[in-house]
Amino acid sequence: MAFSTIYDIAGSAMTAQTVRLNTVASNLANADVVSGSEQAGYRAKRPVFSTVMIDLNSPAAGAKVKIEDVIDSDEPLRRRYEPNHPKANKDGYVFHSTVNAVEEMADMMAASRSFETSVDVMSRARSMQQSILRLGKTS
Repeated sequence: MAFSTIYDIAGSAMTAQTVRLNTVASNLANADVVSGSEQAGYRAKRPVFSTVMIDLNSPAAGAKVKIEDVIDSDEPLRRRYEPNHPKANKDGYVFHSTVNAVEEMADMMAASRSFETSVDVMSRARSMQQSILRLGKTS
């Protein structure tokens, strides 16, 4: 596998994890958002990734990560009876976001680890390239 392919694969993974981290940050920032209607409430965002296969018959075979979309959770908003809340609807209900802070923190840790792994792969590939160059100079 060519070094440029390694960088492309690791780079696509880093880009995907950056999107994942950004959606987690957005979700955490909106974890306590309250709305007066279910339509206006905040729904947790989730990135959708897919695998893009690189020509399997070539020496540069492999797979990259593609960001397909960022979608809203289909989980229903949490409805609570709070008639004194300023955003309560005419029936006295408010709608809380679908964000679960514990799940978001776990997702953030997993995305961070995945990002760090891709950085490590790139660092090791660079180190191998430098070692090859040093071998070429001694011949």
